Amino acid sequence: MKFLLIMHSNPQIWDALTEEERTEVMSGHGAFMETVTKSGELISTAALADPSQSAVVRVRAGVPAVTDGPYLEAKEFLGGYYLVECESRERAVELAALIPDAGVAGLGIEVRPVVFAAGR
Repeated sequence: MKFLLIMHSNPQIWDALTEEERTEVMSGHGAFMETVTKSGELISTAALADPSQSAVVRVRAGVPAVTDGPYLEAKEFLGGYYLVECESRERAVELAALIPDAGVAGLGIEVRPVVFAAGR
């Protein structure tokens, strides 16, 4: 089964961390990627830019209209994800608990089953 392990970011929480805590979170991602790569469970991962760099495209009467900024204004935003393939939801939850953001107060990892994916 495929699962998207979604990391939601909150700049206020990140800014409240000490430099040492931020370094620990970042190095923890390296360790997590090594673990799921060795186990063969990692399909892909991506860290996303700040939502201020995004654009929303809507097509009306065949004409695209582009709005700068995120789709929704919120203090939390999608910061990145890990796409994994594992045997069960329980294993996906185990993997999510290994992602360092899960251990930061005010943050968490959303585990969502993938219904359809092209490719692997």
